[in-house]
Amino acid sequence: MTTKAKQEYLIYKLSDEMKGSTRMDPALFKKLDVKRGLRNEDGTGVLVGLTNIGNVVGYEREADGTLVPIDGELYFRGYEVKDLVHAIMAEKRFGYEEICFLLLSGRLPDAEELQAFKDLIFANMPLEQKTILHIIELEGDDIMNILARSVMEFYTFDVNPDDISRDNLMRQSIELISKFPTTIAYAYNMYRHHHHGRSLHIRDAQPGLSLAENFLYMLKGSDYTELDARTLDLLLILHSEHGGGNNSTFTVRVTSSTGTDTFSSIAAGIGSLKGPKHGGANLKVCAMIDYLKENISDWTDEREVAAVLRRIIAGKVFDKTGLVYGIGHAVYTKSDPRTVLLKEMARELAIEKGRLAELEFMELIERVAIEEIYAAKGHHKTLCANVDFYSGFVYDLIGIPREIYTPLFAMGRIVGWCAHRNEELNFEGRRIIRPAYRCVTDEKEYVVMEDR
Repeated sequence: MTTKAKQEYLIYKLSDEMKGSTRMDPALFKKLDVKRGLRNEDGTGVLVGLTNIGNVVGYEREADGTLVPIDGELYFRGYEVKDLVHAIMAEKRFGYEEICFLLLSGRLPDAEELQAFKDLIFANMPLEQKTILHIIELEGDDIMNILARSVMEFYTFDVNPDDISRDNLMRQSIELISKFPTTIAYAYNMYRHHHHGRSLHIRDAQPGLSLAENFLYMLKGSDYTELDARTLDLLLILHSEHGGGNNSTFTVRVTSSTGTDTFSSIAAGIGSLKGPKHGGANLKVCAMIDYLKENISDWTDEREVAAVLRRIIAGKVFDKTGLVYGIGHAVYTKSDPRTVLLKEMARELAIEKGRLAELEFMELIERVAIEEIYAAKGHHKTLCANVDFYSGFVYDLIGIPREIYTPLFAMGRIVGWCAHRNEELNFEGRRIIRPAYRCVTDEKEYVVMEDR
């Protein structure tokens, strides 16, 4: 047997043994009162911390502990997001920078402060020349990985990378918010150049534009409408913060509690967000919608839509997991407030792009899918469409390629990550986050080598 064959066999053997060594009796979790996934028996999250930043509300709890579904609510620093968004939309202005100011500071800025903050964001958007060159030279087609590597490179050029004082944390937060759009736009143009032979464009951010407008400009020049930019601005707001318990934010808080540097902590958050059960979920929705478009001849026929969805739920078609992606949420029950707000602007954008029929098809899928899931699995949990159900479609309306759907989630969420990191490192009496695992392996006597 060749050396390579021996190595391949050893890997196979170890893999087979891993199957047995990772087996766990599911009954033990309940018996030992272990909270799988940090979830209680009723599906709610285990309370592990306090925060002043964001609040995600999807149900009310009665005195006997029963959960009562309600329309979803999302709060940023005590302000309901729908109030913030409706005010911004009514004035037809860009609001992401204002939300960043609010999440970082805890209060809304006045006009002069907001303009100064916007100027500060713009001033920090350029990247180091070496970083630009490294982005151009990086191989691979995963923009999230390129973003994570770029963030780690920011450490190299930071004037004080390991300092966790308040002033330094705030400076680093603003620089990261500013540099994410530039990094993602450049990384995609590099990807497009390497993989599709397109021209490589490195455009500088332009003064007087919002962060959303500058991202679209750096990505594709002037080929966007005002409604495109305002819709992207809304998506950034909706993705900017979602409480301390979502996986990527919790990852940032866990790593921050060790006292590690900002860049290592944020890179860990990016790795978490990349997962298909978190930020990568919108890509699964897009693939599912593509399948439905191809396999349903009449997009207005409710019976035909229901028939295909039943086969998906039964695990017979599409990816055979039995999942309808974009339906259901860990906290929200009757509605996801982000979805409600996004659909308001999505309709206007779909009309502008001549794609209203697709939006109405998705709305039909949303309604029928929930009905079919209830019919197949019972009404044990109240379901709604989460923001991932529509976000990919809206990105497509704007003309944004799928390769950067999840990076755009990170571009919006970076301010939430930074706000939670800053809070984790600055409240009195902070401790390293260190939960426990119960070991259920039997104790064994050591066997010397010659007797194995």
